[in-house]
Amino acid sequence: MQTVYLDNAATTPIASEVIQVITESMKEVFGNPSSTHQIGRKAKGMVENARKNIAKMLGCTASEIVFTAGGSEADNLILRNAVTNLDIKRIISSKIEHHAVLHTIQSLKKEFSINIEYVNLQEDGDIDYAHLKTLLQNSEQKTLVSLMLVNNEIGNILDANKVCNLCKENDALFHSDTVQGIVHLEFDLQKTPIDFIAASAHKFHGPKGIGFAYFKKGFGIQPILIGGEQERGARAGTENTHSILGMEKALVMGLYNFNEDKEYISHLKQYFISQLKNTFPDVAFNGFSSDSKKSAYHILSVRFSKEIPMLLFNLDLKGIAVSGGSACQSGSNQGSHVLNTILSHEDALKTSVRFSFSKYNTLEEVDYAIEVLKEILK
Repeated sequence: MQTVYLDNAATTPIASEVIQVITESMKEVFGNPSSTHQIGRKAKGMVENARKNIAKMLGCTASEIVFTAGGSEADNLILRNAVTNLDIKRIISSKIEHHAVLHTIQSLKKEFSINIEYVNLQEDGDIDYAHLKTLLQNSEQKTLVSLMLVNNEIGNILDANKVCNLCKENDALFHSDTVQGIVHLEFDLQKTPIDFIAASAHKFHGPKGIGFAYFKKGFGIQPILIGGEQERGARAGTENTHSILGMEKALVMGLYNFNEDKEYISHLKQYFISQLKNTFPDVAFNGFSSDSKKSAYHILSVRFSKEIPMLLFNLDLKGIAVSGGSACQSGSNQGSHVLNTILSHEDALKTSVRFSFSKYNTLEEVDYAIEVLKEILK
């Protein structure tokens, strides 16, 4: 049976070049970066070199990068610091953020009685920037805006420059979960001066369990993991050296091949859209996911004209891996909080599937997916 992986927004296959870097470092760079002997110093030097390279690629400095166990930890570290260390009294977010943000800000509200406000959304899930401006202008409380750069379910792209300007005009701070945006969008913190971002390596062909938080220079960081002085006191725990080096390699490859990969994956996505429209005339697309300018080129959220029980299960039986929403909600039977928020009740009851692509997918795999859908839905 053919296996077709079309769930790259959940996680990506690790690039062979990244596996090679990880494997070699596990053999040769086994020292604890906190040890003072030469074996430990070698590991420390490679970790710090990776930090410098990652920072350079993003347009920031090494001191602004904190390595974490992934995007969710990075979001938690940033949001908790905003409240406990930077005196934030109000957070403005949206109801279609990743749960790493939504659940964290609700926890902070219970713990510290901060105010939480949600910006209105347009029909296609786009941020209502006029409402965001009004929210920012209507309070003198110290405020943090937390809005994701690319929505992980519908692919909508945030106008980060516009949000940066609104925050600057109203003396607010800006945090963005950029997990789905790093490598998939051209990104430079010098040009788009976001105050805090979160990233995760496994979204761009790196290893799982490693990511980073960016804190703009000048913001102190209090750790949420206690017990050591690693990461300049920002995060206790021995650095995951081989995964850090793997993440660095994945980021280098992704940015070096950005234009080529974007063109190739965009073609796959547009081809899939055209085949879906030809095969299923009543098909619809959630958010801006079918719009090549307003959505990330690797995510497509497809809504069929009716409820199709067991569709994901039947696709899986045919070797096709996709998602009905965010894979981070494993075990949930409540459906996608993103789609339940932006769709009408009638459309939310219809079956939606997220297809997400990578440079390792092929046109032949797309054709196979179309044929299997035809077979299942005939």
